[in-house]
Amino acid sequence: MTIKKMKEQFESEKDFKVYESSVLSFQGVEGFDVYNCSIPFVWEGKEYIYGRVEKREEWARSWVRLFEKTEKDEYSLVRDHMIYQLEDPYISIIKGEMVLGGTHVRKRSSKIDTYYGYFYRGTDLNDLDYFTTGPDYMKDIRLVELDNGKIGVFSRPRNDEIKRKYGTGSMIGFAIINTLDELTDEVIEAAAPIDGIFAKDEWGGCNQAYLLENGNIGVIGHQCYTQSMEDGEDLSVYVNISFEFDPQTFEVKDRKIIGTRSCYPEGPSKVPSLIDCTFTSGIYMRNDGKADLYGGMSDTMEGRITIDYPFSVPLK
Repeated sequence: MTIKKMKEQFESEKDFKVYESSVLSFQGVEGFDVYNCSIPFVWEGKEYIYGRVEKREEWARSWVRLFEKTEKDEYSLVRDHMIYQLEDPYISIIKGEMVLGGTHVRKRSSKIDTYYGYFYRGTDLNDLDYFTTGPDYMKDIRLVELDNGKIGVFSRPRNDEIKRKYGTGSMIGFAIINTLDELTDEVIEAAAPIDGIFAKDEWGGCNQAYLLENGNIGVIGHQCYTQSMEDGEDLSVYVNISFEFDPQTFEVKDRKIIGTRSCYPEGPSKVPSLIDCTFTSGIYMRNDGKADLYGGMSDTMEGRITIDYPFSVPLK
């Protein structure tokens, strides 16, 4: 089934429950939007989040900055902390190390030339070490520590070759490495494709990966398509999805939508084509067994909705 049809069914159903829906506020960056954040995380007893910081009228001129949680749904800038020239940050904890990733946009003569995934690692948030770069023109590279101590790597190739071969705008690939030192652009580029996720002309990627008790991987991601409107405007529709992935057989099961833009509070859009866009951050488990799902809203804000835990197996 196409993601457009799945979205229509999802938004017409009455039994999907959103228990809370809110917008995060960010203190200390007045005059800037903060969106497309990492998931919240606890480090040395404090809760943080990395956010993409950008002025509303600008594009591809953003920074990633660290914020500390000060109230419910409120985060304050950690001043004098490292400023990363990146977009759309994400984090993973790999063998006790923090791994921070994000998209670095390269320009020539003020125009976008290409972009890469940059990766930083370490145990001191004030001194993360830049250690590798992903392939040319690839976003949404994600890591997860597996139950055998190895590391799963999700890729997201999106190019003309993918379009010709699969008919989709992008694919999600998967590879396994032994250590972070083996994370190279060649390994990421060679990741084997996972079939059965995207239909014709759809695209998307993995945003956060979680090891499940049975050894499979729970994936929280985004899936997208273009919708033509009567006024001639094309909408880029992004929805939040989840699925379970077997790293041995490459089987994908229980793929479903867990959030759309309408689940989050109303708010402005950076451009008209993104009014129906929520770029997934990931989930954060609550003490009551439910999950807080975080997502960027129309490239202007970061939202949080509380939903039922999306996987059939508990997190490990």
